[in-house]
Amino acid sequence: MSVKQGIGKVKKDVIPQKVTKAEEGPLLEKIDNEVTLVNQLKGNIKNKISQNMNEGEKKEETWAAESEYLKTVDVKAFRQYELACDRVKQFYEEQHKKQTVAYNIQARINFKTKTRARMTIWEGLERLNKLLDDSDPDTELSQIDHALQTAEAIRKDNKPRWFQLVGLIHDLGKLLYFFDSKGQWDVVGDTFPVGCKFSKRIIFPDSFKKNPDFFNPLYNTKYGIYSKGCGLDKVMLSWGHDEYMYHVAKLNSTLPPEALAMIRYHSFYPWHQEYAYSYLMDNHDEEMLKAVKAFNGYDLYSKIDKTYDVDVLKPYYMELIDEFFPTKIIEF
Repeated sequence: MSVKQGIGKVKKDVIPQKVTKAEEGPLLEKIDNEVTLVNQLKGNIKNKISQNMNEGEKKEETWAAESEYLKTVDVKAFRQYELACDRVKQFYEEQHKKQTVAYNIQARINFKTKTRARMTIWEGLERLNKLLDDSDPDTELSQIDHALQTAEAIRKDNKPRWFQLVGLIHDLGKLLYFFDSKGQWDVVGDTFPVGCKFSKRIIFPDSFKKNPDFFNPLYNTKYGIYSKGCGLDKVMLSWGHDEYMYHVAKLNSTLPPEALAMIRYHSFYPWHQEYAYSYLMDNHDEEMLKAVKAFNGYDLYSKIDKTYDVDVLKPYYMELIDEFFPTKIIEF
C-alpha cells in the first residue's frame, strides 16, 4: 500500500458516520441526561462552596458575638489602679524600670536555647496554682481558679471549643515564674512595646523615667527601631507570660490564629483597650484585634468570688486539651 493510499484510508476512518433517524432520538436523550448531570454536579459544588462560606461566617459570628454573660457584669469595678494596693503599684514601678530592650533580647535567647520543664498542660495548671499575681488588683484567687472562671464564662456563652481552651490556658505562661524569672516583673502585668517611645496610655506611665531606654535616642521616638505599619509580629513586647505561652502554644497545638492572638496580646491593654501603638499595626493585626477584644472581657470580668470544683470540671477540660494539643508532654 502506498503512502498516499494509507493517508486516504486514515482520513476515511476518522470521518464521523452519519446518524440515522432511528439513532438520533436516543443519542440526544443521552446527551441531554449527561448535560443535566454535569449541571447538577456544578450546582452541588456551588452549594458546597456557599455552605462552607456560610459556615465560616457563622463560626466567626459565634466567637465574635456579643457575650450574654458579660451583660450582667459591672465593668467599672475592675482595673481600678488608682485604688490599687501598694503591692500592685510597687510591682509596676519595678516592671517599668527593668523591661529594657537589652533584657528582652536576652530573655528571648534564653527561651529558644533551653527547655525548662516537660509536663502535661494540666500538670502545668496545677503547678501554677502556687502563684499569686502581684500585678492584679482584681483578685486574690489562685491561678487555676481564675483559669476555670474564664473558661466557664466562655463556655456558658457557647463559644467554640478552642475559645474555651484559650480561657483555660491563657495565663499558663506564668509558669515562667518557677523557671527563668527575675521576679514577677518579667512574668505578669500589662505588656507594652520596648524599643520605641513608652505610651502615656500605659498604666503608671511616669515610672518609665527610671528605665534607661527612656532617655536613649534610639528607643525614645515614636517609631524607635520599628517602622509605620510594620505589624505587631515584628514588634518586641515586654517579655512575660503572654509571649512565652504564645510560642509554646504555636509550637505544640492546633489552635487557630485567633486563639494564638488572644494568648499573645491579652495583657497588651494599651493596644486593645486604648488603641495605643495603632500606627505599628498591619492589616492582620486589625483582624486579630477583634479576637483579642472578644476574649478580653472574659479574662477581666470573670474574676468573681465564686470558685469551681476542679475535680468535677477536670474531665471536660482534659478532653479539650487532648483535642488541640496532640502531644501530651509539652516542652515548656
